[in-house]
Amino acid sequence: MTELDIAEVAQRAGLPASTLRFYEEKGLIAPTGRRGLRRQYDPGVLERLALIALGRTAGFSLDEIARMFAPDGRPRIDRQMLTDKAEELDRRIRELGALRDSLRHAAACPAPSHLQCPTFRRLLAEATAPGRRVPGR
Repeated sequence: MTELDIAEVAQRAGLPASTLRFYEEKGLIAPTGRRGLRRQYDPGVLERLALIALGRTAGFSLDEIARMFAPDGRPRIDRQMLTDKAEELDRRIRELGALRDSLRHAAACPAPSHLQCPTFRRLLAEATAPGRRVPGR
């Protein structure tokens, strides 16, 4: 397969060209050269972009994802890092499940005011506890 220009990579990967240029700045991908003003990429960049997308979906930072590649560009994924992320996701799922259940309770609570609902008050207290990570941030 021949090299792909930046527009074709962007289209196939479903990413704007600006994201490809940003990934290039971060050292996550590298063009093989230029044809005129357009960057050219090896077709293997599409698999690399898929790995980057998977890492981002799992919640890895771009710096963490960059460490998942050897200097030659081949994947070198630390299994312990994957295990640690899976455990972090398990904790997050439990937190979000508890939050969902509390919100559903508050929505159906017969108390005259949400502030009179003990479950809602507990939710407020947990959300403002020191050191508490706010869901979604």
